[in-house]
Amino acid sequence: MIPRYSREKMERIWSPENRYQKWLDIEILACEAMTKMGLIPEASLKTIKERAGFDVDRIDEIERTTKHDVIAFLTSVTEKVGEDGRFIHMGLTSSDILDTSLAVLMQEAADILLADLDVLIDVLKRRAFEHKSTLMIGRSHGIHAEPITFGLKMALWYGEMQRNRDRLLRAKESVSTGKIAGAVGTFSFIDPFVEEYVCAKLGLKPAPVSSQIVQRDRHAEFFCTLAIIASSLDKFAQEIRLLQRTEVREAEEYFSPGQKGSSAMPHKRNPVLSENLSGLARLMRSYALAALEDIPLWHERDISHSSVERVICPDATILLDFMLSRFTGMIEKLVVYPERMLKNVQMTHGVIFSQMVLLKLIDKGMSREDAYAVVQRQAMRSWEEGREFKALLAEDGQAKKYLGSDELDAIFRTDNFLGKINFIFKRVFGKE
Repeated sequence: MIPRYSREKMERIWSPENRYQKWLDIEILACEAMTKMGLIPEASLKTIKERAGFDVDRIDEIERTTKHDVIAFLTSVTEKVGEDGRFIHMGLTSSDILDTSLAVLMQEAADILLADLDVLIDVLKRRAFEHKSTLMIGRSHGIHAEPITFGLKMALWYGEMQRNRDRLLRAKESVSTGKIAGAVGTFSFIDPFVEEYVCAKLGLKPAPVSSQIVQRDRHAEFFCTLAIIASSLDKFAQEIRLLQRTEVREAEEYFSPGQKGSSAMPHKRNPVLSENLSGLARLMRSYALAALEDIPLWHERDISHSSVERVICPDATILLDFMLSRFTGMIEKLVVYPERMLKNVQMTHGVIFSQMVLLKLIDKGMSREDAYAVVQRQAMRSWEEGREFKALLAEDGQAKKYLGSDELDAIFRTDNFLGKINFIFKRVFGKE
């Protein structure tokens, strides 16, 4: 069973308490590094560690005057530490704290999303094997093409989500970058040892070069990855919406007891969860665009990116956490109709075997051009007259020269399309 969705873990990451705690952790680690360098007395470090803390309400109160969040935070901390508070933030700039802490917060958010992906990937795998041999029609341009299986469709989605997981791991690594290099990244009043020490303790890598900030191409990569994942969910949700249409009805969202589909039409069962996911994916893509807009900043830094990130960092991660959970539950409970799938395979009177007939005629010696003309002519008759394609071929003077009734019977078997399903599954899932 899929655990019931709770947004609390992701929301807690972006709470003021957690954010300020990360700031404090970085400030204390910087003090530890400077103590090792002999720049801060051991006794002062001991006092800082014992007394350092913050009060969110007090920070808000100070910020109303200072109009600067980091200064308000530092003032609150210093009030608790006392005289030794003068050593806190020594040689640092605000972005040293902001960007390094943001890296940690994004790491934590990425870990939750990776766990979400793992659950979804497991569900997709399970349903793929459940429907490995469930025959359905494959469609191109929305038109019947040749048979596939519903399990193959699930395997396709499984492979895409595995790639998305790899993308998120790479994006997490990219944003796991800290910076303690001072006002313009030159280490003018802070030794690089401090940056190395702090980043190592936090599981980050120091930015090889920075300005006042960690460069925002890293963050844009992260949010573009989230948008790709959301777009995959949009793609899958759209497929479910298409399969749930009354004329198709090969699969549909679970409709729970007491659920209602329309205020006017009691018969309605709408794909509302899928539609919801498609809408949310549009929002997620807008966050990626906002992150891309944050890359170009004035000179060594301006503050235009800050307001954007205060919105998109919590919103995008919380939203994708929700989307992944919703889609996972939806797939787990997805209702599949194999009988309707088979009926839809059969509804076009056998024209889906056209390629197989074409190849057999060529194999028997007919030119490709002549074979194509024969097959297309009888396929069009089948469409227009509603007659069985196989019967029309059996009557065709040209086709009869090459294909007898036994050969036609051998061609018109759906098993002919599924011979490589095991091969594909082994490539996707490995040996089971």
